Amino acid sequence: MRHVLQRLARGLFQRLFRVELRGWEHYPHDERRLLIVANHASYLDGALLAAFLPDVPIFVINTRVARHWWVKPFIAVTRHISIDPTNPHYLKTLIQHLKAGERVAVFPEGRISVTGALMKVYEGPALAADKADAALLPVYIEGAQYSLLSRLQGIVRRRPFPRIRLTLLPPRRLSATAGSGRARRQQLGRQLDELMTELAYAGMNIDQPLVMALLETWERHGGGRVILEDAQQQRLGWRALFARAFILADLLNADCAGQKNVGLLLPNAAATVIGLVALHLRGQTPVVLNFTVGVHELIGACRTAQVQTVCTSRAFVQAANLDAPVAALSEQVRVLFLEDLRPRATLPVRLRGLARALVPKWSFRRGAGPVRADDPAAILFTSGSDREPKGVVLTHRNLLANVAQARAALDIMPRDVILNVLPMFHAFGLTTATLTPLLLGTRVILYPSPLHYHIIPELTYERRATVLFGTNTFLMGYGRHADPYDFSSVRLVVMGAEPLREDTRRLWVEKFGIRISEGYGLTEASPVLATNTRRHHRSGTVGKLLPGIEYYLEPVEGIAEGGLLCVQGANVMAGYLLPDQPDRLVPPRTGRGPGWHDTGDIVRVDAEGFVTILGRAKRFAKLGGEMISLAMVEQLAADCWPEDQHAALNLPDPVKGENIVLLTTHRDADRQELIAAAHREGLGELYIPRRVLAVREIPLLGSGKPDYPGARRLAETLGAGVASAPNGGTL
Repeated sequence: MRHVLQRLARGLFQRLFRVELRGWEHYPHDERRLLIVANHASYLDGALLAAFLPDVPIFVINTRVARHWWVKPFIAVTRHISIDPTNPHYLKTLIQHLKAGERVAVFPEGRISVTGALMKVYEGPALAADKADAALLPVYIEGAQYSLLSRLQGIVRRRPFPRIRLTLLPPRRLSATAGSGRARRQQLGRQLDELMTELAYAGMNIDQPLVMALLETWERHGGGRVILEDAQQQRLGWRALFARAFILADLLNADCAGQKNVGLLLPNAAATVIGLVALHLRGQTPVVLNFTVGVHELIGACRTAQVQTVCTSRAFVQAANLDAPVAALSEQVRVLFLEDLRPRATLPVRLRGLARALVPKWSFRRGAGPVRADDPAAILFTSGSDREPKGVVLTHRNLLANVAQARAALDIMPRDVILNVLPMFHAFGLTTATLTPLLLGTRVILYPSPLHYHIIPELTYERRATVLFGTNTFLMGYGRHADPYDFSSVRLVVMGAEPLREDTRRLWVEKFGIRISEGYGLTEASPVLATNTRRHHRSGTVGKLLPGIEYYLEPVEGIAEGGLLCVQGANVMAGYLLPDQPDRLVPPRTGRGPGWHDTGDIVRVDAEGFVTILGRAKRFAKLGGEMISLAMVEQLAADCWPEDQHAALNLPDPVKGENIVLLTTHRDADRQELIAAAHREGLGELYIPRRVLAVREIPLLGSGKPDYPGARRLAETLGAGVASAPNGGTL
């Protein structure tokens, strides 16, 4: 009778919810003791597992939930254990069933999600599996949170029969090195938590083109609300976004036909997102150009990416004072101003774009042709903070994988309002602050410059933004100029691209009551590799590595704890485009083989998985046989003069090989203050810079990070004039 009901329920779910099964080949039919763990998206979850798992398990049900009338019909036809999670003896019951060879299903979150993201994971199931020597079988339920039986009313668009996807990962066993007691419980609980985070990542579909993922989000959340705004007061929903993208794709045909890569030289505005989507609709790869670099770098980027046409805007060029660079660029490539395309947007063209937006999937396939997940989706350029910029080719899978990783770790919700001030030529601004919220159905407000320290806090207050992304430099600027109430609506601030300084962290906590979540990434990783979250946070670290990322530490001479971080994952780039061989893609590779990428960063990973950045491998000075982190020297200067900016450099010395020089914006910089601070911190003499040079400003890249090549040139220019002034110099 039970199997008949299971088949009936399975057929009903297939018809109503179009359930997709992924990874079902991993089901362990011969595993004697099995604990099935799943995320808890809705009241449908138990019925879904009972209908589709080959063996109907015993369900662990909270005694309080079991009293609800709508639950009683389900538990009447399934085997279940009613437990009170507040009673410490409930684990004994669970262990007894597992040892008896029963297959038991449990939801480690303990409650249905009220955020749409993973919530607190209880360690009880991990302890039970350990005591019973049972394998864990992870199952991820995606889509049920959009049903009427979820608890996300007012957060997502709920509807009667959304598509549902069930993803099953291979079974695994937890293991702990601690013998017994609290330490063992913590280790097992941490492993279960990491497994659930990995499960949330694995449940996302990353094997598809970016456009199809955007259309899937449109289908899930509907097109009835605004999802994209900018400073020009453009407010677009999904249909308007795709209609404009289809129109632009049509208009570009005369100038970009047959070209593989097309450049975009645009600010943070809706036009940039429309341009990105339009090129994807044509099956072309957008090359997002950095408009803050010099004309030599712009031309070099176009040459490296083999760009023949660059799309830009006259209004933007004039506002950003780019007339001279764009004029020089136009001598090398075709510069196409979007304003010049407007006369071509005749009524038939507009109607054709609107019609295509009515059937966007069919129109995309017809216009772009076959697009694979491993095809290039964007070409960005490294910041050039310590070397000549290189083209980084990111595929559709790379971008979607990093979005899925961020979604598994961060609790960004569709009802959030994202304020993105970071330029999209930077991977942090493109993937993390633009594509991630769009693919979560979250409204994004784009602002063209992160340097407007007075305007951005006011804009946050006016639009009631709830999530901000930034760098330390930008966040410090906002914090100093903002009224304490400007960020009253903000619940999450994610920071990357440079280290979080203690004075910035303290300012935001004391003035706004907000704890900044520091993260870490690089363009080659699409970009995020690790981040602190509200669930896992440790000050002084960049958080834990995101799910789906493997790593190892390459030993470095002179570094006792830590090593050179090498990573592998679906978010790691397809490869580099090098200036001296633009027609060849150079895939990542380390001594362990292809697919591994050397980040160039020396890190330490503690027992709980938190990552501490010790510095760039190229930003260490070797003095007296020791490796001295220039980042630590900069932190020493920041402790002395927290209101100023600093850049530490290792410059050649004819006698000692190299010396450390500090550039600082502190006008009265005195080396003696650094000596005193080093003694207080217990740092040796080698951490004290040989020279301290006061400058009006530290050169910065468009991303807000220090421009170390520019700082090096500045220091070398000043060096001859301050050779006799060991305590400082002024420019």
